[in-house]
Amino acid sequence: MLIAIAVLFVLLRLLPGDPANALVSVGADAAQIEAARRQVGSDLPLAEQFVRFVAALARFDLGASFVSGVPVIEEIGRRLTVTLPLTLLAFVSAIALALPLGILAAVKRRRWYGGLISIASQLGIAVPVFWIGILLVTLFAVQLRLVPSSGFPARGWLDPLAALRQLALPVLTIALVMAASLIRYVRSASLDVIGSDYLRTARALGSGYREALVRHGIRNGAVPVISILGIELASTLLGAVVVERVFALPGLGSMLLIGIEQRDYPNVQGVLFISTLIVLLVGFAADIAQRLVDPRLRDHAIGGRT
Repeated sequence: MLIAIAVLFVLLRLLPGDPANALVSVGADAAQIEAARRQVGSDLPLAEQFVRFVAALARFDLGASFVSGVPVIEEIGRRLTVTLPLTLLAFVSAIALALPLGILAAVKRRRWYGGLISIASQLGIAVPVFWIGILLVTLFAVQLRLVPSSGFPARGWLDPLAALRQLALPVLTIALVMAASLIRYVRSASLDVIGSDYLRTARALGSGYREALVRHGIRNGAVPVISILGIELASTLLGAVVVERVFALPGLGSMLLIGIEQRDYPNVQGVLFISTLIVLLVGFAADIAQRLVDPRLRDHAIGGRT
């Protein structure tokens, strides 16, 4: 996290221009520009700016927007009510699609539908997410008029049915792209399990194919898939920027893009900091889940320490 904070600070300061420009109008004189620089702290040496930046983050103080004056943490909290449900619903939907289809593609790999699933997943990986979003809008919103094409209800989650209708297409867009990638990993993990010695041994001892696969295969195959799930969840959160833009959703993605356009450093820093923190926590949770599923990892860690 400290490395990410340092990289974030340096990269933002490498951008051309001064963040004080967000506070002054066109034609401002030197005195006004200098006053704006003092207000945002850009007149200080970079080392002092970094120390202040880290000290503020330690207090979880993300500052206030240069443009609107709204505290960044409040704005992020409001926009997370869109981005987090979007990400989690898409993640759950993708798993619900990928697990059965990936296992089916491995078990029935010699059948035509097993090959068809593999081909479809490859195509899904190659297709850009925004293009899928545009196709879904054209089909379900423009032609069939089943769901809204963009936006989010003004009342937010106070009207849950309307909120879910607005998120239906964005969730489906992300879920299809994520599921296409996950199917490949689930299929590969399932093939490793099917060809394993312990599965053949279990069947030789009298277990049926399905029983051996459920009792011995799922846990072993889940270990590599869990790490991929953590990566996919983190990348989905970061990739929501594009989807939120396509569907005009007021989430973290639109906040980040507006902040970059307006050179609103506190908003940009706040969104990137929270996004990085969530990604690291997701990776940490995936590591713990792997050790809970596979006792061999726990034993290896204990043996390594001793």
